[in-house]
Amino acid sequence: MIKNLLLFTALLFCFIPLYAQEQALKSMETPWSDKVGQQPHQEYPRPQMSRENWVNLNGKWQYTIQDKSPAIPEKFDGEILVPFAVESKLSGVGRIVGDEKYLWYKRTFDVSPKMRSGKLLLHFGAVDWEAEVFINGQSVGMHQGGYDPFYFEINDYLVKNREQEVVVRVWDPSDNGPQPRGKQVEKPNSIWYTPVTGIWQTVWMEAVPSRYISSTKNTPDFDQNKISILPHVAGNPGNGNIEVKVMDNGRMVGQKTVKIGETADFVIDSPKHWSPSSPFLYDVEVSLKEGNKVIDKVKTYTALRKINMGTDQNGVQRMLLNNEFLFQYGPLDQGWWPDGLYTAPNEAALVFDIQKTRDMGFNMIRKHVKVEPARWYYHCDRMGMLVWQDMPNGDHGNRWEQRPGIVGLGTEKDRTAASEQIFRKEWKAIMDANYNFPSIVVWVPFNEAWGQFKTTEITEWTQQYDPTRLINSASGGNFIMKGSKITGHVIDLHNYPDAAMPDPELYGKDQVIVLGEFGGLGLPVEGHTWQQKDNWGYQSFQNKEALEKRYTELIEALLPLIQKGLSAAVYTQTTDVEIEINGLMTYDRKVVKLNVEHLNKIHQRLYQIKLK
Repeated sequence: MIKNLLLFTALLFCFIPLYAQEQALKSMETPWSDKVGQQPHQEYPRPQMSRENWVNLNGKWQYTIQDKSPAIPEKFDGEILVPFAVESKLSGVGRIVGDEKYLWYKRTFDVSPKMRSGKLLLHFGAVDWEAEVFINGQSVGMHQGGYDPFYFEINDYLVKNREQEVVVRVWDPSDNGPQPRGKQVEKPNSIWYTPVTGIWQTVWMEAVPSRYISSTKNTPDFDQNKISILPHVAGNPGNGNIEVKVMDNGRMVGQKTVKIGETADFVIDSPKHWSPSSPFLYDVEVSLKEGNKVIDKVKTYTALRKINMGTDQNGVQRMLLNNEFLFQYGPLDQGWWPDGLYTAPNEAALVFDIQKTRDMGFNMIRKHVKVEPARWYYHCDRMGMLVWQDMPNGDHGNRWEQRPGIVGLGTEKDRTAASEQIFRKEWKAIMDANYNFPSIVVWVPFNEAWGQFKTTEITEWTQQYDPTRLINSASGGNFIMKGSKITGHVIDLHNYPDAAMPDPELYGKDQVIVLGEFGGLGLPVEGHTWQQKDNWGYQSFQNKEALEKRYTELIEALLPLIQKGLSAAVYTQTTDVEIEINGLMTYDRKVVKLNVEHLNKIHQRLYQIKLK
C-alpha cells in the first residue's frame, strides 16, 4: 500500500507541471470563444487572388504527438480543431509539443469530379514551422516557414475513390532552433509567450486548369496615376494571353490584353487615391485566355498610394504619404489571443482589433514580429489602416542595450549559413505573399537586435527587392553605417515610458526619425488578467483615471517632437498579452482601459500639426 502510494505521489508530481501548464493555456475566453463552431474561419482566405471553385478544410482533424519518426502513425490521440495551434484552448487540445516530438494531423476529404478536371491545389495559410504533407500515404512535399502560405499540386496522389486522406507532419523547435519564431518560447516569461505549433491558418483546396494564374504583382505609380499588373502563369504558357480589367465600383476604367509574362499598365483618368481618410480600392480582374476562351480567371484589387520621404523646410527628412507629410501613430500590435494564441477566434474578432484601433484615432499599426493571415491585411486595406510589417525574429544571442535618447547600441549576430538561409528565404516569402496589400508601407527586417545580422546587406536587398516601400532596418536596434551614412530609410528609437526622439541634427538629414516604441503603461484589470498576480508593465497604475492622465501627458509630449522632426510613433500596445498588462485593452478584449472618444480626440491633434 505504501509502495503504491509513493508511486502514485511520484507520478502526480511528474504530472502536475504539465497539467498546470496546460490549464494555464485554458484560463481566458474572449467574446468570440463560444462562437467558433465546428468549421471555423470559413471566409475565402486569399482576398488578393480569389477564385470560385474552392473548398475549406478547416474543422475537426485527428492528431497525435509522438517521438520523432518518419513513419505515419497508426493510432491518433484524438481530435483537434484546425486552424488553431495545438497549444491553444480553441484547438480542443492545449498541449505543449517541444522540439523532441512530432505533431501529426490526419483527416479525409472528398474530391468531386468537378475538381479533378485540371489541377487540384492544396493550400496552407501557415504552419509553424516545418510541415511535410502526405496524400493517401505518399509524401507530396515539405515546407519550412511558419509565416508564409504554401501549396502543393496533389492530382498525382489522388485515388480513384471520391474520399482521400491527408496527413501532415509538423516539427517546431520553438526557441531551441534558429528559425523565425517571434515571441514564442518553450517556457513563457516576461515579454515572451506560449509556443505555437502546427497549423494556425486556414487549410483549403482549389481546382484550377492545367495552366493557371499563380500570382499577380500589383504596383502603383502615384505620380504618374499609373497602376501596373504583372500576372504569373504556372504550367505550359502555350499561345495564350492575359486580359486585365480595372474597375472603379463596377465601372471599367481600364482594359488591356498582354502576352504572358508582360505587364499591363493603366494610366487612370480622374484617379482616386488611397489614404487613411479615403481608403479607395480599385477592383482588378485577370483572365488567362486562348483566343476568346477564358482558361482561368482571378479577382484581385489594388490602390493608388505612395510612401516615400522628403525634407521639410529645416532639411529634416519626413515620412510622406502621397507626397504629403502625415504623422503616423499607432499601437504595437502583437496579434495574440488568449483562446487561439496566433489565431483569432473568428472573422469578427480579427476585424475587432483593427476597428477598435481605428475608433481610438490611430492611423497606423505596427505588426510586431508576427505575420497575420491575408484577411487581416485586406481589412486594413479597406478600412484605411497603415501597417508597418516586422519580420518575425529568431536565433537570438547578440547584445542590445537601451539607453534613453540613444540609438545604435548593440552587436550583430554571427549566424550559421543554415540560419541565414532560413531567414532570407522566409523574409522573401513574406514580402512576396504580402506585396499587393497597399496598407503595408514599411518593412522592418530586425527588432532590437534580436538575431540581427549583416544589417547593411539585408537592408539593401530589401530596398532593392521592394523599392515601393520604406525600410526600417532595425527598430530600436543597431544602426549600421555604410561609409558615412546609416543604412535604411529610418532611424528608430525605443524609449520607455516617455516620448523621446533621436537628435534631428545628428540623424535627420538622411533618415526619417521615428519613435518605434514607447509607453507601455500598465493597468491590471481584476478578472481579466492571464494570471492572478506578478503581472508586468513598464509603468503600472492602480486605476483608469491615473492611467488616462499619464497617457494624455505622453501625447502632449509628442506634439513638440513632431515640430522638431519626428515623423511617427508607436505606442506599446494594443492589448495585454499573457503576463503583460500594458495594453489599451485587456487580453480577452472585454475591457477597453481608456475612454475611446477621449483617445480619438487627443490623437487628432497629432495629425493636425502644421510644420513651421
